[in-house]
Amino acid sequence: MNAYTLLPFIVLIAAMFLMTRSAKKKQQQAASMRNQMQPGSGVRTIGGMYATVKEVNEDTVLLDAAPGVDLLFAKNAIGAVLSDDEYNRIVHGIEHDLKSDTDIVPDDASSLTETDETDGSADAAAASDDKIDLGKKDAAEAGADDQPKKTDGDTDAK
Repeated sequence: MNAYTLLPFIVLIAAMFLMTRSAKKKQQQAASMRNQMQPGSGVRTIGGMYATVKEVNEDTVLLDAAPGVDLLFAKNAIGAVLSDDEYNRIVHGIEHDLKSDTDIVPDDASSLTETDETDGSADAAAASDDKIDLGKKDAAEAGADDQPKKTDGDTDAK
């Protein structure tokens, strides 16, 4: 036999070995993650449900999905054990602010546009706050036109 005819078989066996090795490593990581579960931990099941671990047994886990709702799952059905910050962010919408000392962006843009008082822009800002005429009549002007206006079908004849 020639060495070139054995080369494809050798490559195939090496690829199979590497794939099974990585799959086995992932299974070991998942098993160690499931063994680290403790009561009070937030978890996500493989079905996508978020719950809190209430009790851990050898092959099962009792989960608290809602107040008064306890569910019994197999340990293999736990997809991920979440950190407290991540669980609170997903389930309760609570963001853990790591940068609490930084400036907070205001809701309006007034503080983002700085005006310099010395260049007269304060006068321009005050002038823009004056009332703008939108073509509406004041009450005094409206009283002068108390007579009803004629429409196409009205006449003065009685």
